[in-house]
Amino acid sequence: MKDLECENVVRIASREANLKRKLRNHLKSLGFHKAEDGSLVIEGTGKDIIRSLHRSQRGERLRGNQRFIEEKAAGLLRHFATGAEVQPDKVSPVLERVHASTWQGDLFRLASLTWSVPVSNGFGRRLRYIVWDANNQKIIGLLAIGDPVFNLSVRDKLIGWDSKDRTERLVNIMDAYVLGAVPPYNMLLGGKLVACLLKSRDLYDDFADVYGGTTGIISQKAKNARLLAVTTSSSMGRSSVYNRLKLDGTSHLDPIGYTGGWGHFHIPDRLFLELRDYLRDVGHSYADLHRYGQGPNWRMRTTRAALDALGFKADMLRHGIQRQVFITFLASNAAQILQTGEGVPDTSGLASVADIGSLARDRWLVPRAERRQEYQAWEVADLAELFGSQRAKMRTAASVHADTLFASAKG
Repeated sequence: MKDLECENVVRIASREANLKRKLRNHLKSLGFHKAEDGSLVIEGTGKDIIRSLHRSQRGERLRGNQRFIEEKAAGLLRHFATGAEVQPDKVSPVLERVHASTWQGDLFRLASLTWSVPVSNGFGRRLRYIVWDANNQKIIGLLAIGDPVFNLSVRDKLIGWDSKDRTERLVNIMDAYVLGAVPPYNMLLGGKLVACLLKSRDLYDDFADVYGGTTGIISQKAKNARLLAVTTSSSMGRSSVYNRLKLDGTSHLDPIGYTGGWGHFHIPDRLFLELRDYLRDVGHSYADLHRYGQGPNWRMRTTRAALDALGFKADMLRHGIQRQVFITFLASNAAQILQTGEGVPDTSGLASVADIGSLARDRWLVPRAERRQEYQAWEVADLAELFGSQRAKMRTAASVHADTLFASAKG
């Protein structure tokens, strides 16, 4: 028995040493170095630096989707527009809710792989949407909201929450974890249009239908949740898309500050899985603490627990990239209700997706199209260049897609 215990101790010690080496080498490859106090430091905070930090994570995500791209891309490319198919003065957005195990779910997944910053899967409650252009039946962009992070100081300070208030009323806030336009609509400031849809009657009603009568998994109490606010953050520091987002005098997103630069995006999936395996080896409960009801910060807490067990400082989770945080209130008295827990939401000012789309089209898309006409040259095959290590697979898919279109036209 003692021999087995010794072998187990040696095995765990070996795994610890191996993990420490992998973590140090990975962080060094990203450009991090240690400050005198042991915290992580990286030179610069520009968008190129941020993209480079995400490059490893994105490459890993694309490689993990290789088979999906091979099997699904060719059949899904027909839903993306060419520049010639977009009529800026007739763009008409429609929200379609996405469900799992559907072709729309596959399209959402493929479109999200074009993002230069890998898209999160969201936490807990989720509502995912494809934003369609009803004028040509092509995809404009993606929108998804999910449970917000528990600790967000700029949000809590704005509302005036203490920890008890937050625990009781955070259920009325969601976070937009996917928000943006795909080419060629992004060339026409379509990202602004998509962002404005967060403050829509359609989204408010959808949330009420799906989550308004739910019971808390942990508390087992009726939540009576109402979508009073949605937060989002810019992945590239200060956002040029979300700032000054107003239509007809109505503000659709307001900046409220910056995150503290803490997170886990610089710890890639492959290393995270090894950290979880290590926690299982040492019998730590956080190794499998990932089910809904156990909190949206499970990955952060699990990573922190593993780093603590390995003897690293918590500062390893402070990557220093501060993201600008924005909020939109969906009721005129939302801030008051969130602060006090009392009142009936006044949503009389909410506009429909169609009305918001009309305003955004005239405010941004049409003027942009008149000033910059390079969107017209965009071809679906150009999407391949957005898929990094999988661009060859996407070129093949685009070729198959083109052959199919040619055959259909000929027939």
